[in-house]
Amino acid sequence: MTLHVYYARRFLWLFMSIFAVFALFQGLLDLIDELRQLGDEVSFGETLQLVILKLPEGLYEILPLVMILATVAMFIGLARSSELVATRAAGRSGLTALMAPATVALLIGALIVAMMNPIVAATSKRYADLREAYESGNTSAVSFGPEGLWLRQGGEDGQSVIRAARANPEATELFDVSIVTYAPDGGPAMRIQAESAALAEGAWHLTDAKAWPLTPGLNPELGARIHDEYELPSTLTRESIRDRFGRPSAVAIWDLPQFIAGLEEAGFSARRHIVWYNMELARPLFLVAMVLVGAAFTMQPTRLARTGLAVLSAVLLGFGLYYVRSFAQIMGENGQLAPVVAAWVPPIASVLLALGLVLHMEDG
Repeated sequence: MTLHVYYARRFLWLFMSIFAVFALFQGLLDLIDELRQLGDEVSFGETLQLVILKLPEGLYEILPLVMILATVAMFIGLARSSELVATRAAGRSGLTALMAPATVALLIGALIVAMMNPIVAATSKRYADLREAYESGNTSAVSFGPEGLWLRQGGEDGQSVIRAARANPEATELFDVSIVTYAPDGGPAMRIQAESAALAEGAWHLTDAKAWPLTPGLNPELGARIHDEYELPSTLTRESIRDRFGRPSAVAIWDLPQFIAGLEEAGFSARRHIVWYNMELARPLFLVAMVLVGAAFTMQPTRLARTGLAVLSAVLLGFGLYYVRSFAQIMGENGQLAPVVAAWVPPIASVLLALGLVLHMEDG
């Protein structure tokens, strides 16, 4: 038990150290990138705020690499100090030495999914809103519910709130549309009811629309006008709607089941969110696979192995497994694989492959 605690403590310390180094470099790169793109449009404090909000998402994506490097650093250090030799001489096999790091990786993965995932969802959403506000001076929002789709857009002429009973998968064509526009001072200006609305070239093109003015002291029905075609300016773009509608990572894992149910109840496809939800649940297992991959190439004594080649092989295999996982995610989102298969088969296969490598390196 003392040996397991020692290995676990050493692995945790290496993981936190490498994670901190990557956080520092990631933050500096993001700061340079934001300063280059935004220039003098925003102050340094606002740019720094954007960097802090963007940092968790970047770190969340490179966790498998951090896990491999922490494992490689640990076992190379153990091999150079002959601690692995002493462990084997005491009757402990290589698999026994791997139990503590693998358990720590599993616990880290579970904590990251449970705690860091909601943080990443909140910060990435806030980053997108602030970035849009700094670039165009406007903010927008997309939400779903049993009553349909809700959109909010802003511009120099004021805000607009859009509700649609149905929409196409990209939410760029709406049906049974109700719109309330607000003046720049915040008061309601007009209510519009339309059969359909299509987003194109910076405006919503409404068909079979009826508009009621909401001017104080004026009867809305007397001032109502019917239009076969009506154009409402919009600051929304297909990309901004897709980012908010199609990014499952912008929803915390604890809210995903309810969000998926709301999407399906509103008539939208929730396949991407289902795949993402299962992949997040399988993330701890994939991190364990990264530990096994890193250990498979670096558990041999230093004099019997080429350290540089071993490290390179571990990192390349880790990238290969990460690519296979991402490819399976795309196939799951496209409907070519079942969501459970796309999410769980790559981590399980990665663990089995890495375990086979460990057994081959240990016993030949």
